[in-house]
Amino acid sequence: MAGRFHLADLFETVARTVPDRTALIGASERLTFAELDARCDRLAAGLAAHGVGRGDSVGLYLYNCPAYLEAFIAACKLGAVPYNVNYRYRADELRYLFTNADSAAIIHGAEFSPIIRELRGDVPTLKLTVAVEDGSGADTAGSLPYAELLAHEPGGPWERSEEDYLLCYTGGTTGMPKGVMWPHRAFVFACAGGAGYFNPHGPIQQPQDIESRARDGYPLKMFPLAPLMHMAAMWALWSALLNGVTIILDEGRVFDPERVFDIAEREGANLIQFVGDAMATPLRDCLRAHPGRWNLSAVMNLGSGGAVFSQHLKDDLKALVPSASITDGLGSSETGMSGMAEKSDEGVMRLPAGAQQQIIVDGRLGKVGETGFIARTGNTPIGYYNDPVKTAETFVTIDGTLWAVSGDAGRLDPDAMITVFGRGSTCINTGGEKVFPEEVEEALRTHPAIFDAVVAGQPDPRWGERVIAVVSPREGVDRPPYDEVKAYLSGKLAGYKLPKALVWVDEVKRSPAGKQDYRWAKDIAAGAQ
Repeated sequence: MAGRFHLADLFETVARTVPDRTALIGASERLTFAELDARCDRLAAGLAAHGVGRGDSVGLYLYNCPAYLEAFIAACKLGAVPYNVNYRYRADELRYLFTNADSAAIIHGAEFSPIIRELRGDVPTLKLTVAVEDGSGADTAGSLPYAELLAHEPGGPWERSEEDYLLCYTGGTTGMPKGVMWPHRAFVFACAGGAGYFNPHGPIQQPQDIESRARDGYPLKMFPLAPLMHMAAMWALWSALLNGVTIILDEGRVFDPERVFDIAEREGANLIQFVGDAMATPLRDCLRAHPGRWNLSAVMNLGSGGAVFSQHLKDDLKALVPSASITDGLGSSETGMSGMAEKSDEGVMRLPAGAQQQIIVDGRLGKVGETGFIARTGNTPIGYYNDPVKTAETFVTIDGTLWAVSGDAGRLDPDAMITVFGRGSTCINTGGEKVFPEEVEEALRTHPAIFDAVVAGQPDPRWGERVIAVVSPREGVDRPPYDEVKAYLSGKLAGYKLPKALVWVDEVKRSPAGKQDYRWAKDIAAGAQ
């Protein structure tokens, strides 16, 4: 029985409680909880045999596949530190990431073997690299085969503490990636909901409560669509696993809504989790283009987290999948889950304020009516790995209490709610007025000719910055002139928020998880006329 708020302890208790329940469904593997736990034990033993131990960082450089989850759990079993690797990074970014994390091991897809060979000698702490077969036929020389580690006999027990931590690398909007250090105990409650999201008993109070959460949890199947290297997907995954909920994985290399719905129908997915408009829009368009093609009556929830999920898309998806509730969670790598969004007449959403969630203004707690940054206390990270300067900027102590300050700007309202405006680092200051791109982007994406949008500021000698919209068109639709789009937006936005120019592009650049690339957008906006 679990004796610590530690992901490995808790998962092992779930596996002992519901050993024969299906834990994972993928194209390459279908595993029960007992089988998944046994594979993770063998993998942990294989890593330990090559010198990986407690406190060592283990990079997961993989597309979505069973090995991603297995490697994450195996590292936790060792008391090691799993961390996410963005598979779109290039050599310089990867070199920085692997070195900053003090990587002891990197578990990578076989197709990434050439760049791993190029960088291996630049990471002084590296003990081994492990190649996961992916059908690419790549030369994996220099890396151990993943199957070889799985051939080890189970080992342990290994020393663990609930203060062991995970690393969540976040790219942010500026600078190189930063590794947020999440102690297991804090992660369980702030990111995985205390194992209470899918359970009649609610969040656990003691580690041993996890047995009842697995035994009595609702018999559900969760289908996370985002890359597992995006922490919103890992939060959803762990909130499910700790309740004995089955995980469905799409092992495709690109996001394909038709394949997603084929899998969801075939496997009976109940909960489909995605990241914001970038995924919701093609999901909605696919359902519209193929009316009646899929029986999705098993789908009980369509949920987004980690990026803006526009109200018009919520309404459209609800109409298309009437069996599903629509939920929208907000959180950040530095704060965990901030709560479920409520509709707002201004800004992009509203969230509850309380003892553990407030607004920080100039280093103090905000007052009603003030706008600042959303911050959380209680179960929080302990800082950025190897970065004391940024740690001091983000994790602040006020009246003896540590607060993790997100980059999300919000206003504290009289009804103990927070109106959320967007990322403060992307805020545009035009003539002294603040414009948050997310609000303008949401309005743009409701235009029938616009598929996607990102908004950035362009330097202006008179106003400081001009609001510029970078937009991509819907397929087969003529691009409307600027004046037509401006007139359309005039009924939705204040005049100072209206874009002063449109820049049409074939595709709006986004991260693998669907987040806008504001650095790219700012470069594009700089040349707008």
